[in-house]
Amino acid sequence: MAPSLDAPFKFLSLGAIIQEFNVSGLNIVQGFPTAEDYKKYNAPFFGEVIGRVANRVSGARINNLNGKSYQLAANNGPNSLHGGPMGWGKREFEGPILVNRDGKESVLFKYKSPDGEEGYPGTVELRVWYKPSIDESGPTPVIVLETEYEAELVDDSVEETAVAVTNHSYFNLSGLPTIAGTVATLSTKKYMVVDDGDIPTGPIEDFPGIQAGQPFVLGEVEPDIDHCFIMNMDPKSVPLDTRGEPLQTLAKFYHQGSKVHLEVQSTEPAFQFYTGKYIDVPAVEGVPARGARAGFCVEPSRYVNAVNVDEWKGMVLLKRGQVWGSRMVYRGYVE
Repeated sequence: MAPSLDAPFKFLSLGAIIQEFNVSGLNIVQGFPTAEDYKKYNAPFFGEVIGRVANRVSGARINNLNGKSYQLAANNGPNSLHGGPMGWGKREFEGPILVNRDGKESVLFKYKSPDGEEGYPGTVELRVWYKPSIDESGPTPVIVLETEYEAELVDDSVEETAVAVTNHSYFNLSGLPTIAGTVATLSTKKYMVVDDGDIPTGPIEDFPGIQAGQPFVLGEVEPDIDHCFIMNMDPKSVPLDTRGEPLQTLAKFYHQGSKVHLEVQSTEPAFQFYTGKYIDVPAVEGVPARGARAGFCVEPSRYVNAVNVDEWKGMVLLKRGQVWGSRMVYRGYVE
C-alpha cells in the first residue's frame, strides 16, 4: 500500500481487519502482530469486518426466508453470533486494492460468500472501502477513517438473504492494560431489552444510569455494558442501504491520561456498545496478554435479530437486484 494511505493505519486481507489505528504514536485498536496470530487467538473478533449478519440470530435459525427456514452455525450458546464460527471476519478477502473512491484515495477489500456458508442462503459479494485521511480544518489534526460497505446477492439460487455488516474494533485510548479512566458520551440512552441469551425481547427502554449526551467514566469493572443502543426508533424508516442517510455521531470518548479523543459516526440506526468484559487472549510475540476491559467496542449496526422480527426485517432483507450498504467514520485526535 502507498505510504500516504497506510501511515496511520494497517489492514489485513484476513477479515479485512483494521490492525492498527495510530493517533500521535499510539495504536488505539487491539490486535495481533500477524495474520496467523489472529487465526489462533482472535476469539474476541479484534478489528474484523463482521458478517454475514452481525450480532446474534436467535436459536441460530432464520425462521422465514425464501418461504423456508434455515439453520445457521451456532457459536454463542444456542444462538449464531457475528455470522458464525467462520463468519466473514475469519475469511480471506481479496485486497488490499488501491482505488479512487468518490475522489478519495481508498483501500478496497472484496469477499464472495458462497451459498450455504455458515447456513446462510445465496451467494453474496461484499465490498469494503477504507478511506483514510487527515482533517486539518480545526486547531488539531484529526486522523479519520471512513468505511463504506456494499453487499449484493449475486446468484439466482434464491430470491433473498439476510445481511448486516459492521466492524468489531476494540479501542483503548489509554495505552494502559485497561480502559479505566476513559470518559464516554453516548448520543442515545435508548437500548434493546434482552433475555438471558442477549436476544431482544421487544421493548426499547432507557438504559439505567446513562443519559444521552452526558459523559460518564468507564472504571475497572463498572459500568459493565454489552447492549444495542438505538439511534432510530422507527424501524420501518430504515432503508436497506443507509449510505444516503446523514452521518450521526454515535459516541465520543476521551482518556484523561493520554488526552486521546475518539468519535464514532455512522449512518446506521443502532450500535452495540461493549466494554470488553470477556476479553481473554494470551501474550504473543512481545504483545502482552489482554484481559477484561482491555478495549471497548462501538459496532454500528441494524437491530439485533432483525431477520426474525417482522417489524424489523426490512432493514436486513437483501433481495436480488438490491444493494445493502452503510457508512461509518472513526475520528481520532489528541487534545
